[in-house]
Formats: sequence, structure tokens, C-alpha cells
Amino acid sequence: MTEMWVPPACTLPSAEQPTRVAEFDSLFRAGLRTIDRPSPDRLALVFQPLPGLAETVRDLTRRESECCSFFTFTVVEHQDRLMLEVEVPTDHADILDAIFERAAANRPNA
Repeated sequence: MTEMWVPPACTLPSAEQPTRVAEFDSLFRAGLRTIDRPSPDRLALVFQPLPGLAETVRDLTRRESECCSFFTFTVVEHQDRLMLEVEVPTDHADILDAIFERAAANRPNA
């Protein structure tokens, strides 16, 4: 996999893209339990419910939605887990492939 999975449709300045990728890598390392790909256009990530993690996820996904408006992020808090669902139009499914690979590579105990 290449270092950058940022799609051409992203409006985030190129100089800031490596930092954003690093933020996602850090998020994945912060207690990611499972990764599921229920459909080609959907990714489900389950995290340990660590203090402050929900706020971090919401902040990061809000900022990502601002530069890549094709993403739909849904954050659901449960007592024993934090779920992040990521959906994209079918023509952006390859981006979810890259995110899945990155999440798997950065998950604790991967």
C-alpha cells in the first residue's frame, strides 16, 4: 500500500495530508478492537471506550468531512465500545480498502 491514501477529490492542502493520515493512524492505535467491511461502500470500526476518545473521533471525522465531503461518518457510543461507521459512494470504495488496510496495520496487537 502506498503511504498516501488521500483521494484526488480531497480539498485538504497537500502539505497537511500527511498529518491527517498520521492522525488516523494514531486513532487506530488508540484502542481499535475490530474492523468489519459489511459492504464495499461501508466500513465499521469498533474501539475500546477510552476517556476522551469519542470527542477525538468526532473532531477528526468532522474535519475530514470538511475536506472530503463524500464521506459519511457515524459515531455511536455504547457502554462497552465506541463504533465508527464510514460510508462512501460506491465509486470511492477503493478509499475504504486503503483505510481498512491502514487500520489493520495500526491496530494494537496487529
